[in-house]
Amino acid sequence: GLLSVIQKLKGSPEQELRIVLLGLDNAGKTTLLKRLASEEVSTITPTQGFNIKSVQSHGLKLNVWDIGGQRSIRPYWKKYLGSTDLLIYVIDSADQKRFEETGQELAELTEDESLMGVPLLVFANKQDLVTAAPAAEIAEGLSLHTYRDREWQIQACSALSGEGVQVEMGARGLCTAGPKGLCSHPSSLQDGMNWISSQIMNRKK
Repeated sequence: GLLSVIQKLKGSPEQELRIVLLGLDNAGKTTLLKRLASEEVSTITPTQGFNIKSVQSHGLKLNVWDIGGQRSIRPYWKKYLGSTDLLIYVIDSADQKRFEETGQELAELTEDESLMGVPLLVFANKQDLVTAAPAAEIAEGLSLHTYRDREWQIQACSALSGEGVQVEMGARGLCTAGPKGLCSHPSSLQDGMNWISSQIMNRKK
C-alpha cells in the first residue's frame, strides 16, 4: 500500500504534500479525514470553516485541508486551491437527490486554473448504506470519462468503517476506466492512499 510507495523515496528529503478535501455538506469528508489520520470517528460535527490535519508516514507528510461543504461556504473553496498536489472529492453515494448538484460543483472545480492537471480521487462514500449507488453509476453521472486533462480514480468506500466495498458485494464498486481514469474495488481506504501517493510522486518528478 502506501508504505511501498514511500519506501521508494528512501534517501530523499521529507516531502510535504498539499491535499484539498472537498464535497457537499454531509458527504463524510471529516469522517474520512479522521479515518485516514487513524483518529476516533464516533463523534463528528459539521465543518463550519476548515480543518487541517497532517498525516505523517515514513517521511511523507500529507497536509490535508478539509473545507466545509455548506452552500454558503462553497464560493470560498477556490481560495484554498493554490499549490494543490491532489484533489479528493467525497460524495454521499446514498444521497441520489444531490448527485446533479455535487456533479456541477466538481465540474466547476476542475475548470479552475489552480487545479489544471491536478490528479482527482473521488470517494464514493457511505457504501455501507443499502441505498448507496454503485461507483460505476456515480462515475458515469459525473462524466469522469470526459476528464482527459488529469489522472482520476473513483473508489467505493465507507469512511465510517474504514473499509471499501466487500467482496460479497460483487461488482457494485467496479466501473470501466476512461483513458485517464481508473476505477477500482478497494479493500480499504489505504488503497486510495496508495493511489494518492503514486499520483503525487508522478507530478513531483
